Amino acid sequence: MKRLKNIQQGNLRPISVKAANAGSPSDIPAKIDLKHDLICFSHLRWDFIYQRPQHLLTRCAEERRVFFVEEPVLDDETPHLDITKRTGDVWVVVPHLPPGLTEAECAVLQQALLIDDLLIQRQVNDYILWYYTPMALAFTQHLEPLAVVYDCMDELSGFKNAPRELLKWEKLLFERADLVFTGGYTLYEAKQDCHEAIYPFPSSIDSDHFRSARLLTSEPTDQAQLSCPRLGYYGAIDERMDLELIEQVARLRPEWNLIIVGPVVKIDPKDLPRAANIHYLGHKSYESLPSYLSGWDLAIMPFAHNESTRFISPTKTPEYLAAGVPVISTSIRDVVRPYGQLGLVQIADTAEDFVRAAEFLMSADFNRDSWLRQVDEALAYQSWDRTWARMNQLLNEILKSRCSAELARDAALTDHSPASAVALRANQATAD
Repeated sequence: MKRLKNIQQGNLRPISVKAANAGSPSDIPAKIDLKHDLICFSHLRWDFIYQRPQHLLTRCAEERRVFFVEEPVLDDETPHLDITKRTGDVWVVVPHLPPGLTEAECAVLQQALLIDDLLIQRQVNDYILWYYTPMALAFTQHLEPLAVVYDCMDELSGFKNAPRELLKWEKLLFERADLVFTGGYTLYEAKQDCHEAIYPFPSSIDSDHFRSARLLTSEPTDQAQLSCPRLGYYGAIDERMDLELIEQVARLRPEWNLIIVGPVVKIDPKDLPRAANIHYLGHKSYESLPSYLSGWDLAIMPFAHNESTRFISPTKTPEYLAAGVPVISTSIRDVVRPYGQLGLVQIADTAEDFVRAAEFLMSADFNRDSWLRQVDEALAYQSWDRTWARMNQLLNEILKSRCSAELARDAALTDHSPASAVALRANQATAD
């Protein structure tokens, strides 16, 4: 608790990573190595819903260590980082902090823990910083990474309970980042003028995983007891859901069963619509999702139209389609483009339109075989493997340039010839 006392007295100051690692064996000139550690800062928990960060970073961890730093847990334990291993070389890092600290005290304490318990103890020297939350800049500005990536998967400022300072920190992150990715095209259009190296990477698909739903014949016991037709949804149940729409559809067709799979977050469970034909099955693992999908007649995405859904690109869209389940969605822009325009997803914003779309998709008028061929053609080139490969290519270009410049500087320190000076200036110009 000595560190905590120092914080409360204002005695703890930012520490440079190079100073913290002084004395480490770094005298040997390094060759260009692109498999540097990656430290990710996320507003999402690794063990919450398996989505974009998990898909990308598990692939990243096939060639480098990945440290996934979550937001703090407040408890009465001595301040520390709980570091545990997950899939491959992914390490989940959870800061444990005492309650009652100011934001400034939390930032300084996390900064110290990051240096002492992660960078030093885990011998993290050369590394990449990957941000999902700009708020992490409050305790990482002192770090000296090889590259900074901002994967802007959502417009977090539009979410419920968003921090007041988020946009300020995001502006600073845009200034510091070498690369910016966005989670969809609509978000890209909104952010494209914020950075010169910004690229849209919309939600992709683990196709084999979800295509398995087409072949499954058994299903989970909590769903098997429900009669057909079944309209299903999985994902977070939060302020992005149009609860009134769900309630109206259930009332219009009491013989249909609406199955809602996922955790309730940021909203009061008491506010959820209740009816004999609405079934909340709770949070399920990523591995089990195909078994639920296999028993649905239709998949639904009843998103509300508000600030939290304005820029979303739902990962579940291609997942539902890959499973071979017809989809109805409200008119979320990144669903309308391209899925609605291609006729792969039915778009409906009112309960009456939702019911009409559902009745069509469950009727003989719907050519399911033709639709499924179109789905497979559209998804043929979508995969998280392809998405990560392209992201990694862009990242490696930055790393090569940065590492080449550093090698040139190191060489110039021991070679003061005119030729070396020219080479140093050329590499500096390339890096800048």
